[in-house]
Amino acid sequence: MQYYNSIIETIGNTPLVKLQRVTKGIKGTILAKVEYFNPGNSVKDRMAIRMVEDAEKDGTLRPGGTIIEGTSGNTGMGLALAAIAKGYKCIFTMADKQSQEKIDILRAVGAEVVVCPTNVLPDDPRSYYSVARKLNQDIPNSLYPNQYDNPSNAIAHYETTGPEIWQQTEGRITHFATGVGTGGTASGTSKYLKEQKAEVVTLGIDTYGSVFKKYKETGIFDEKEIFPYLTEGIGEDILPKNVDFDLIDHFIKVTDKDAAIMTRRLAREEGLFVGWSCGSAVHGALEYARQYLSDDDVMVIILPDHGTRYLNKIYNDTWMKDHGFLERTYATARDIVQQKNSHGALLTVRTDTKIDEAISLLNRESISQLPVVNAEQEVVGSLTDSVILHRLIENPEVRQHTVEEVMDKPFKFVALDSTVDTLSSLIDRENKALLVRDEANRVHIITQADLLAAMTS
Repeated sequence: MQYYNSIIETIGNTPLVKLQRVTKGIKGTILAKVEYFNPGNSVKDRMAIRMVEDAEKDGTLRPGGTIIEGTSGNTGMGLALAAIAKGYKCIFTMADKQSQEKIDILRAVGAEVVVCPTNVLPDDPRSYYSVARKLNQDIPNSLYPNQYDNPSNAIAHYETTGPEIWQQTEGRITHFATGVGTGGTASGTSKYLKEQKAEVVTLGIDTYGSVFKKYKETGIFDEKEIFPYLTEGIGEDILPKNVDFDLIDHFIKVTDKDAAIMTRRLAREEGLFVGWSCGSAVHGALEYARQYLSDDDVMVIILPDHGTRYLNKIYNDTWMKDHGFLERTYATARDIVQQKNSHGALLTVRTDTKIDEAISLLNRESISQLPVVNAEQEVVGSLTDSVILHRLIENPEVRQHTVEEVMDKPFKFVALDSTVDTLSSLIDRENKALLVRDEANRVHIITQADLLAAMTS
């Protein structure tokens, strides 16, 4: 009889599939390694089981223990399958931008899921990184694998993904492309392939709002590069230890919209019902291939997960239209900035300014909100007329307080090419305006009134 003792024994040996239609006009052979054939429907199964087994070997994880991890969903699924097979409990922390399907799937396999806010700094106690670490400290006999810094992550791909690709292409691979999040897939696979053939070119697919590309090219960790984005599973606002920048030759950034559209094309034109970051990987890899690949080149692109995780997002026409991805509606942040012709200095208020003076400025300029800057002209907060009014009602003496004592958190920075649909989804009761940097690094503000004007012009 032919059978497996548990589902985790079926991890790996996923197929290579030649892309036929989305590659029209591009030279070379473009192959996709379809990782949703893993039992947890993603590439993360590979490193999840390796992290658990390595923890068992070194005694970090003992019988009856609890696995606690911060995840965008796919690593959690891999860890959950390992936990089921080996008898552990699971608690996963996730950012609230992740799809509901991912949350539901993890709960379906018995995991506890703690949802945390997306738009907080990594070291904020509310972030999904921090919450996972705190749970690990509080729960006895628990393991925090920390996929971002755990060497078992990259080792898993060095020992499985890399050798599989090398064997499946009979050593003819010339280019390897994959999205970069924790860095394990990119670094581990690239290390193996480059050891077999040093001239293999590794492409890391990044997203706008992530720090990777600029750090690779300049060595600078630029916090100004960080802003909210929608694509799940790639890009970071930290530098995970598993991202070995020496093993990744080039980073290519892909917008949320281009990634979503390519994901749907892969389903309709190639029969590959894959996840959002798969579209990022293919779009970015093909942008490179159009310019640099020759007839004899062989490119392998990792498709990390399955489309079932995104049924209510990129496979939902209403959601796509609401975010400006199916058709370009109204305008972009760039268009709004140009229309306002706001090339002067951004109107701001200093932290040490008295509230009385700030009120006068708001009235004089007929505006409702102001970014707050410190002595170095860095944006450190925000001030709105509604907040001032609320505070004055509570205590009329607030007039003599400084702005720093009253201000709220800073307005979010967004990408210059964000559509109005995306911008409007980011403005709410907690965030009354948005900030954007133009090509000259000047900061502009986009208000609700600006969005309304763009939608009705």
